[in-house]
Amino acid sequence: MSAPRLRTTPLPGIGVQYDLVTREQRHLSVVAHRDGTRTVGLYHADDPDSCAQSLRLTGAEAGSLIDALMPSHHSASLLYTTDLGLVAERIEVAATSRWNGRLLGDTRMRTETGTSIVAVLRRAEAIPSPAPDFRLAGGDTLIVIGTREGVDAAAAILGRE
Repeated sequence: MSAPRLRTTPLPGIGVQYDLVTREQRHLSVVAHRDGTRTVGLYHADDPDSCAQSLRLTGAEAGSLIDALMPSHHSASLLYTTDLGLVAERIEVAATSRWNGRLLGDTRMRTETGTSIVAVLRRAEAIPSPAPDFRLAGGDTLIVIGTREGVDAAAAILGRE
């Protein structure tokens, strides 16, 4: 049996739509909205262009669904894992975090955890390779790469209030 084909369609100003046709010829779509929410759509079997059911999920709900579908997946924020033991994960800086308004270098992230911050997502903007003098803000999402232990330690540092 061939692997299922996932079609990706950019939706400017909205996000990305992923479409899958199952082996039973059912059309399923997921719209990944820019705000982190997801809309899951299941289409009529006799009319694959007509949506029968639609369900809007928060980012946390989508993460829980991922955990249910892929039990080996341990974190809703996990982006990638390799055979080398490295993971890439999203870690949010809370508005109440002690790092809100402070410099990235003040976290001593690389020294304390061995991880690298490869990008910061702020609203609809991505800031690649932020320097130590980059000022963090509540709501920023940091893309962190390192070992599982290092990324967990980075999350603990960033979560400190």
